[in-house]
Amino acid sequence: MRRGFVVALLEHPSNNRKDNSLPDAAGLPRLAIGARRPIDARVADIARGAPRLTDSGRRGIESSGAGARALRPSDAGTGGVAVTRELVLQLGAAGQGPLFLQIARAIVEDIERGRLRPGERLPSSRKLAIQLGVHRKTVIAAFLELARQGWITSAPASGTYVSSDLPAKLPPFRRRALADRAGFDLPGRPLPAPSSTPRAGLLLLGGVPELGFVPRLELCRAYRRALLGAGARALMDYGDPRGEPRLRRAVVESLTRARGVRASVESVNIVRGSQQGLYLAARALLDPGDCVAIEAYSHPAARGALELSGVELVPVPLDGEGLDVAALEALCAARRVKAVYTTPHHQLPTTVTLTAPRRVRLLELARRRRLLVLEDDYDHEFRYEGRPVLPLSSADRHGVVVYLGTLSKILAPGLRLGFVVSTPDVAERIAAYRAFVDHQGDHAIERAVAELLEDGEIDRHTQRVRRAYRARRDALCEALARHLPGLEFDPPSGGMALWARAPGVDIDAWARRAHAAGVSFQPASHFALGRWPLDFARFGFAACDEAQLADAARRLAQTLPKARSRPAGDRP
Repeated sequence: MRRGFVVALLEHPSNNRKDNSLPDAAGLPRLAIGARRPIDARVADIARGAPRLTDSGRRGIESSGAGARALRPSDAGTGGVAVTRELVLQLGAAGQGPLFLQIARAIVEDIERGRLRPGERLPSSRKLAIQLGVHRKTVIAAFLELARQGWITSAPASGTYVSSDLPAKLPPFRRRALADRAGFDLPGRPLPAPSSTPRAGLLLLGGVPELGFVPRLELCRAYRRALLGAGARALMDYGDPRGEPRLRRAVVESLTRARGVRASVESVNIVRGSQQGLYLAARALLDPGDCVAIEAYSHPAARGALELSGVELVPVPLDGEGLDVAALEALCAARRVKAVYTTPHHQLPTTVTLTAPRRVRLLELARRRRLLVLEDDYDHEFRYEGRPVLPLSSADRHGVVVYLGTLSKILAPGLRLGFVVSTPDVAERIAAYRAFVDHQGDHAIERAVAELLEDGEIDRHTQRVRRAYRARRDALCEALARHLPGLEFDPPSGGMALWARAPGVDIDAWARRAHAAGVSFQPASHFALGRWPLDFARFGFAACDEAQLADAARRLAQTLPKARSRPAGDRP
């Protein structure tokens, strides 16, 4: 609720302008200040019920009061009394900003509307504070803000005046409101399509972890030790754009031990999630217009990060063995391909693992063509049958692989922690680029996570989560087989989602109907780049427990559209 104050300003008797005061504002209390009136007249005003502070303690005027008469311009020259005019100060509720800024904005509005003109005198800070029922320092702060912006000036032993440097005629006044459109021309280049999926109550979204598993207590204690322990002051300062050294050392040790990736501290960049890592790598290592090969089904967030760097994306087919390396070789023979983006461990979204012969062939192609391989190993920790397949980076002997990983899936997406492993010269280039756009991450949280890695807490947490996710994978597979027998899928050997085919079903329509019924999943159209079969869907299982997965499967069966023929595009 807005509050209003009517304040009378001094007007010199020599000023012969006509009365241009605003119409009375309904319900606004009226005060006359600044008028040189005898003391007994002011005392009489109080006796007749002049405005006072409210009993509730709010800063404001309770009632208008019959004695709060503002002097009229016609009083000029009568007994030497100075002429006054009324100023309406519209002050809002506390939620509309500090009171001193509200007072300053109200005065600016009266200057803009022409109620106050250059050279006119304002009330003293003491008088204005008394009449508004605020502390004098509040009014002084408002005056200082106005003086800083050039709206008013002060003269010693004289008073405060509207600045004479303002133009005599200002643009037409319009009460300020939040702009709903930019006041300038936006760039014509389109932004990448949104990468997020609408969320419902039951999240069958691949890549969304169970946040209830996060070791929050252990993380909280480690964070406290980082902030209070030795070297805490340095964590609060500007630091190395490559990341907190202790976390980089912990990542190197973990990658060497668990994934066979040989790296040094100088070759690791800690980033705010693998998404930022991909963006920084693309901006630092590729030029606008470069041709980049990408899996035909891929995450739109990864495509968007690459597109923002100005490269051209060309899809490469997939099959039951992962990326079609022969098709990539043909593309490289026809065009100058600078890089390939791939998810070989669990292809996103199909979950297929790139076979060993194709891995060898891809690395040899990259060596021969000097091809940058952007390897995104987004969920390496989650393997349910056998040992995890080692990354391409573990077999890279020629420096062609830039390896992207994340801690968001095993901990929490909100922590925004990932890493990029490359060669020292590439790491230095990525850090130099980052220094201009983000400088560094949160070194305090990085130190805390480093402690959890060093103490083995993250390894123990990973084992617990892996067991839980395996049980949830089995529960979803069983529920889908029971409620949707026409669905075609193979239980994934790892990851956080499964890829299923519903022949002849409009998957996009199914996704909309399921969302209305409280279940979110991702259709193939969310991942396809170009014309590829669209009768597939990705169902995540990590974020829901077994009972919720059974409920979700029932709702999916209830919302499944009838199968029909639908053009989905042919593979080239």
